[in-house]
Amino acid sequence: MVSLKGKRAIISGGSRGIGLAIAKRLASEGASIAILAKTADPHPKLPGTIYTAAEEIEEAGGKALPILTDVRNDDEVKAAVSQTVEAFGGLDICINNASAISLTKTGKTEMKRFDLMFAVNVRGTFMLSKECLPHLAQGDNPHILNLSPPLDMQTKWFAPSVAYTMSKFGMSQCVLGMAGEFKSKGIAVNALWPHSVIATAAISNVVAGNIAFPHCRKPDIMADAAAVILSKDAREFTGQFCIDDVLLSSEGVTDFSAYRVDPAKPLWSDFFVPDDTPEVEPLVMMMNPGA
Repeated sequence: MVSLKGKRAIISGGSRGIGLAIAKRLASEGASIAILAKTADPHPKLPGTIYTAAEEIEEAGGKALPILTDVRNDDEVKAAVSQTVEAFGGLDICINNASAISLTKTGKTEMKRFDLMFAVNVRGTFMLSKECLPHLAQGDNPHILNLSPPLDMQTKWFAPSVAYTMSKFGMSQCVLGMAGEFKSKGIAVNALWPHSVIATAAISNVVAGNIAFPHCRKPDIMADAAAVILSKDAREFTGQFCIDDVLLSSEGVTDFSAYRVDPAKPLWSDFFVPDDTPEVEPLVMMMNPGA
């Protein structure tokens, strides 16, 4: 395993939730992290800004660089990457975490939401990876990590929310293609996805309200799994679609109780998890609100 101490990372959408948890986990090992997000002012329903996130990252032991960035804007993304490289002296890790969601069927999906999901999820992932590429090629054990699901092409994942599913699978197609394209450069490209629903403000507001929280795991499980991936040899571990608890189990983790919000409640499975995924803990399928 490669140490994360001194690693230089850039993460999109890192002001809250899973993105912030990953940033703080890397910071705990002494990494420097640039946060790219739009949240300069507190959102009425989504707590946290890039500045409060930066404070938490530095409290965790890392160096933080908050950069106000809309991942849909070419100039802002290019400037953010340049600013990160200048501040940190290079780049070793790119994490594509920013994502827009609308769990709606075709007839109820507004085209502005469709465009937003594809602009953030697919185009934003492609563009940030593209802009980081020349710097990662000069980096130490370079990794790109996308927060996207395995490419499990089943109707049941697409039918309830065609647009959203296509956009998330678009992020995963970037993994499939870029892992092959960048292999000769020694740059790993992998995906990470949660087996269970993760307790974040976005889940509360968009998916199932606070009723979902007791049935969730904490973002920490994704942070620990991300740290495992980013610590692996980039030339050896690439093109993988990892499920958080399965990966951690393979690394010797046996007790997952600390990740549970409420161990007494049934754990809800996330969407897009392939049928043959091993069950580390029993899970039940959450009703899709878009159905």
